[in-house]
Amino acid sequence: MPTLRLALCQVNPTVGDLTGNAGEVRAWTRKAADSGAQLVLFPELMLTGYPVEDLVFRRSFVAASRAALHRLAADLVADGLGDLPVLVGYLDADGPPQVSADAEPGRGARNAAALLHRGEVVATYFKHHLPNYGVFDEDRYFVPGDTLTVVRVGGVDVALTICEDLWQGGGPFAVARQAGVGLVLTVNGSPYELNKDDVRLPLVRRRAAEAGAAIAYVNMVGGQDELVYDGDSMIVTADGTLLARAPQFVEHLLVHDLELPAAAEAPDRVTGAADGMRVVRHELGPVPAAPSGPAVSGGIIEPVADEAEVWQALVLGLRDYVVKNRFPSVVLGLSGGIDSAVAAALAVDALGPERVVGVSMPSQHSSEHSRSDAEDLAKRTGLDYRVEPIQPMVDTFLANMSLSGVAVENLQARVRGVILMALSNQEGHLVLTTGNKSELAVGYSTLYGDSVGGYNPIKDVWKTLVWRLAKWRNADAARRGQTPPIPENSIGKPPSAELSPGQLDSDTLPDYDVLDPILIGYVDGDLGRDGLVESGHDPAVVDKVLRMVDTAEYKRRQSAPGTKISMKAFGRDRRLPITNRWREDG
Repeated sequence: MPTLRLALCQVNPTVGDLTGNAGEVRAWTRKAADSGAQLVLFPELMLTGYPVEDLVFRRSFVAASRAALHRLAADLVADGLGDLPVLVGYLDADGPPQVSADAEPGRGARNAAALLHRGEVVATYFKHHLPNYGVFDEDRYFVPGDTLTVVRVGGVDVALTICEDLWQGGGPFAVARQAGVGLVLTVNGSPYELNKDDVRLPLVRRRAAEAGAAIAYVNMVGGQDELVYDGDSMIVTADGTLLARAPQFVEHLLVHDLELPAAAEAPDRVTGAADGMRVVRHELGPVPAAPSGPAVSGGIIEPVADEAEVWQALVLGLRDYVVKNRFPSVVLGLSGGIDSAVAAALAVDALGPERVVGVSMPSQHSSEHSRSDAEDLAKRTGLDYRVEPIQPMVDTFLANMSLSGVAVENLQARVRGVILMALSNQEGHLVLTTGNKSELAVGYSTLYGDSVGGYNPIKDVWKTLVWRLAKWRNADAARRGQTPPIPENSIGKPPSAELSPGQLDSDTLPDYDVLDPILIGYVDGDLGRDGLVESGHDPAVVDKVLRMVDTAEYKRRQSAPGTKISMKAFGRDRRLPITNRWREDG
């Protein structure tokens, strides 16, 4: 049986950076060649980054993507890598955008993959299944392909597929079985959400059984706006055996020797198939010879605990948002509470303490422990710590305006927002806001106050998970012999906005152990009132919480982006009208 040495390049492209992404392909192909690879894979839309969203509608961008692909093919030859087949995702089009007046049925923009060899684009594949749920809008952008591309590489018939093709039964994988392939390559831009790695392996095994072939699954890694990609690339045999699996949240070259069935005599180049697809076959010229010596194994990385996985996702999402958008540093308010402490620790892990500014902004209602806890966190992490008392500014407002009650509470929060934005304007920092998903859900924040900021690293993190992350991060630091970054007092004390004397979150909200399960059912699970009550929640509490969630939509629409880690994040995932009179209580 033939053996192919595969190289799965789990890398971090940047949307729109055609030159930089092509440079990454060249650099990682060199590493693959040095490892003796015979076939190299890169992720979905590698050349353009993913998702490109409405850039698809710019014909100039599509043309630039196609030109970059052909330039890359030539550059690989110039690099001395032309004999090594390289599969790379790119944006293509065989007709005008679907939104244009001159659109043609069955033609338009394509989510494509191309096999480059000896300076040529020797084969292309257009994504067949287009996801149109959650964060995906591919029916808006792309036209589905109707052809399965099969390429004979080193005596093995290899089928090409892209991401969602794997998540749907039938289609390319069923056709791959009929085509008699020995290996299916699937290139992916599959965003992270908690426990998705537990779903992927069973899914890949099902498709391997459906295709009757081994599967090489390569996924991108890195952050793109709210999305973060975790990698988790793998190779699975036709009988479902996991041969190799890459680590999550880091760039990685997974190299593995895979024994595969030899291709049969070549049938007609173009053949019909089921599921509305045809098969088009190509045959490559000679590829690099299989290296001598013992077989190479890519190894199997075991998944980590949930808290470690989420922490890595949040760190990577924040780092890439800051770095890819070229912010020099970040600034955030340090209240001494758990949310700002976790956000600050994430920022330090993502960027280093020298690029993080933490500002304590005490008022007359700020407790002594809040000030000391903020200072303690700064000492533990080494970030740039500053103190800017707000009471003189608040008093100036109150001397000129007649305000009371909630208006005075919100005034304090807005003065803090003004200070952070002033520092941003003066020194160039990106302002991080630190409201958790529970607060965002019920509207427990002040517009243009504590909600102010350009990015929120814990936007998709429920309050109860914030506490779990803090405890895990401290325990992980202790295990490594390092200083735990988060003060124990910030973890243990009752949460409070400290905008009025003796104020606690529990004055307004149910305890978070009660609140979060209701929110998770309503927001993530789309349960209605009856379903929540049937799940055992108190009807009066359910009614109160649902009213708060429904009336806070206008606040969420104005909130900063933040890293998605759940199955349904506010913003890209959960989209509801602001003007909406439907209520679950009838």
